[in-house]
Amino acid sequence: MTESPQRNRSDDPGSVSGGEDSRQHQLAKRGGGAPATRGRTTVADGVVEKIAGMAARDVGGVHAMGSGMSRTFGAVRDRVPGGGKSVTRGVKAEVGESQTALDLEIVVEYGVSISDVAGEVRENVIAAVERMTGLEVVEVNIAVSDVKLPDEEDDEDQSGSRVQ
Repeated sequence: MTESPQRNRSDDPGSVSGGEDSRQHQLAKRGGGAPATRGRTTVADGVVEKIAGMAARDVGGVHAMGSGMSRTFGAVRDRVPGGGKSVTRGVKAEVGESQTALDLEIVVEYGVSISDVAGEVRENVIAAVERMTGLEVVEVNIAVSDVKLPDEEDDEDQSGSRVQ
């Protein structure tokens, strides 16, 4: 004759029957862990790019994102109804299961320390992406593609002045 396990007895000798610990133990046994740990969450590249783009633009000394050509096309796209501003302009993300790497292209304002601005952008982007996504940011590469001079018009202003 085989013995059947007793259902009323806890397998954990230290637990108290009927207490909060017992309920949590039963939930963990039944479902395979806490509810928050069941399943998998994936984050799309575009989500990380938007977060990084917003965080980079928040840094003082960053005039714009992207190369001159992408800013020109972006200015045209912004004028098209429904086109909207692209937050991801100048940002490229590669997202893995638990890590991400970012490439940013920025335009800085004349007179600021490029190394200081780049450092602040890195810190701000890493903090925002890690806080919001839970991904580890392994690197943030920053390319400074231009310097905005005080007497220089914006690309958006130049394309707008041609429209008659």
